[in-house]
Amino acid sequence: MSDAPAPAQRGGPSTPPPHRSGWTDRCDRLARSRPFEVAIVVVILANGIVLGLETYDDLSPAGTALHALELFFRAVFVVEIAVRLAAYGRRPQDFFRHGWNVFDFVVIAAIFIPGLHGDPALLRVVRVARLVRLVRFSPGLRTIVSALWRSLPGVTGFLALAVVTLYVYGMAGWLIFGNRYPEEYGDIGRSLLTLFVLLSLETLPDLIEQGMAISPWTLLYYVSYVVITVNLLLNILIAVIVNSMEEARRLEMTERLAPGYDEDGDGVPDEVDRIALTQRLDDLRAVITELERELRIDRDDGHGRPHRDNARARR
Repeated sequence: MSDAPAPAQRGGPSTPPPHRSGWTDRCDRLARSRPFEVAIVVVILANGIVLGLETYDDLSPAGTALHALELFFRAVFVVEIAVRLAAYGRRPQDFFRHGWNVFDFVVIAAIFIPGLHGDPALLRVVRVARLVRLVRFSPGLRTIVSALWRSLPGVTGFLALAVVTLYVYGMAGWLIFGNRYPEEYGDIGRSLLTLFVLLSLETLPDLIEQGMAISPWTLLYYVSYVVITVNLLLNILIAVIVNSMEEARRLEMTERLAPGYDEDGDGVPDEVDRIALTQRLDDLRAVITELERELRIDRDDGHGRPHRDNARARR
C-alpha cells in the first residue's frame, strides 16, 4: 500500500489518493478539521498581539513572559507544519506544490536560521510575516491576493503608460514654470515630484493660482493633466483590478465545483454530495407523484374548484 498526496485543504485543491495509511489519514483529518484551523488562527492573532506589546517600553519587565510566549508560538507553528506535511504520507514533496504551503514553510523555517537572531529588526520582520498567513484561512482574502497577483501584467502596462505621461507633463511643466517657480519645476526631478503629489489634487488650487499669474493658458495644462492622469489613468487601474477580482472569484468557484473538493470535510467530494442530493430529490418527487395518483388527489380543475374525483375521495 502506497501513500499519495493528501486531499485538498481549504488553502488549495488537490486530488485525494486512493490508498492511505492510518497515520496519514489521521493527520489529514486533523489538518482539514475546522477546530485545527481555528486554533492556528487564534495562535497567529495572539502572535500579532505579542509583537505589538513588545513595542511598549513600559512592558519591558514582562519580557520573560513575552519571550516564553514566542517560544510557544514557534512550537505550535512547527507542529502545524509537521502535521500538514505528514498528511501527504510518503510524498511530502507534494506539499510544496501549493504556493501558500511554500510561504508557510519558509516563514516558519526562517525563524530558525542562526544568523537571523543577530539582527533584531530582521527577526521581527520574519515574525510579522506570520500574520500574512491569515490569508490562507480566509477565502475572501485569498481571492483578493489572487486578484492582485493576476492584475500584475495589466498593472505593469498601466505603470508604463503612467510613467510616460508623467514624464511628458514633467518636461512641459519644466519648460513653462521652470524659471518662475524653481522650487516646484526647477528640474525634471522636482517637476515629476510636484506632479506626483498633484495626483491627490490637494495642491491643485495653489498650482492653478501660480499658473494664472503667468498666463491663463496654463489652466489648460493643469486641466488636461487632471483629466488624463487622475481621472482616466486611475480609472483604468481600477478597471484592471476589478477585472482581476472577477477572474479570481470565478476561478475560486471553479475550484469549489471541481471533483475532489470537499468543503464539509465528510470525506465525500462536494460534487458527489450534490449529485446524491439531486437523485434523492428526484426519488422524493416520484414518490409524491405516485401517492397523488393512488389517492386520486388532483390539482384544481382550472377554476379554483377541486375535481369531482377529489370530492368522492374525501367522502
